[in-house]
Amino acid sequence: MSTLVLTVLGDDRPGLVSAVASVVADHDGNWLTGELARLAGKFAGIVLVEVPADQEAALRAALEALAATGLHVTASAAGGPAGPADQSPGATLALSLVGQDRPGIVAQVSAALAAHGVSIEALHTESREAPMAGGLLFEAQARLAAPAGVDFEALRPALEAIADELMVDLELTAD
Repeated sequence: MSTLVLTVLGDDRPGLVSAVASVVADHDGNWLTGELARLAGKFAGIVLVEVPADQEAALRAALEALAATGLHVTASAAGGPAGPADQSPGATLALSLVGQDRPGIVAQVSAALAAHGVSIEALHTESREAPMAGGLLFEAQARLAAPAGVDFEALRPALEAIADELMVDLELTAD
């Protein structure tokens, strides 16, 4: 079996997931897991699929043909362990952040995590109207993978300093 990571992007409309799922199924493939969402009128996502090795080339061609319908799908071979968290099992952490929206929040937090060898396994962010305060409220939830031996005594103050600078509430907990 070949394992592929599909990235999907197109103008949002009914039937996009069905179009991709049908192509995968037509090539004896199996949809394993994915995250898909509507963002600003676009539909985007990432999906992990398995397909028999002898069907991989035909599947890739059929997915590329979806571009004629305005749906762009890229298939990449799934890789093995890619980061320190995958190589040295450590801790799974949860990060939650809430505060007034402003540029640079994700950049600063992700840089601090990377500097301590912590990988982001999943990240969900959202901006919405702040109730009673006006302006936009930014919220982020992340699942993190910390390699064995990560220095939590250095990571926590680094994140707290960013939270203070950005004036956001940030919570880091072990999952």
